[in-house]
Amino acid sequence: MSVIRLLVLGAVRQHGRAHGYQVRNDLEYWGAHEWSNAKPGSIYHALKQMAKQGLLHAHEIAPSTAGGPPRTEYEVTGQGTEEYFRLLREALTSYDQKPDVLSAGLGLMVDLDRAEALALLEQRMRAIGEWRRAVTEYYTPEGGPGRLGHIGEIMDFWVHSADTGAEWTRALIERIRGGAYTFAGEGEPFVGVLAEGEENPYATGERHPGDDG
Repeated sequence: MSVIRLLVLGAVRQHGRAHGYQVRNDLEYWGAHEWSNAKPGSIYHALKQMAKQGLLHAHEIAPSTAGGPPRTEYEVTGQGTEEYFRLLREALTSYDQKPDVLSAGLGLMVDLDRAEALALLEQRMRAIGEWRRAVTEYYTPEGGPGRLGHIGEIMDFWVHSADTGAEWTRALIERIRGGAYTFAGEGEPFVGVLAEGEENPYATGERHPGDDG
């Protein structure tokens, strides 16, 4: 599961067309540089790679009359849209111990319609339950971790993580069923990206060679 590909495709798709620095700025606005591998080098590399793979179309933009280097603007292709939704669905359903996978899916889930988002989260609940049952075939939480020595703490951590994840997912499902958030086809979507020139209060301010590309 490539979280950076999902995040980059999602950011470009929300803009319609976006240059690399816009995408980087958006992901920093979402805090993705803190909870994922969305660092500047990874973002610019992903843009170029996905353009080569046909997931993005690269538009060469001439310099403005005010000067400055030319930029490349990216647009999601039909193939890129298919890949985006494949990654998004996987992020919402896969029970993965890495929080960046689910975090990316949650940040983009409203691109789906409400019914599908609910179905995917319910699938996630089933996956958590199946995973927990597989663990507890070898480990009984009620007996405590000590019976397996300190290694039992690993099993205990996994089981508690599964239980917490299931509880949180169940509550999210109820919020969505209750009408929370605006999903695809329901009206004006929440704007999660920054307009050109809009200040980002969460920007790192660190320069990268790709910022001017």
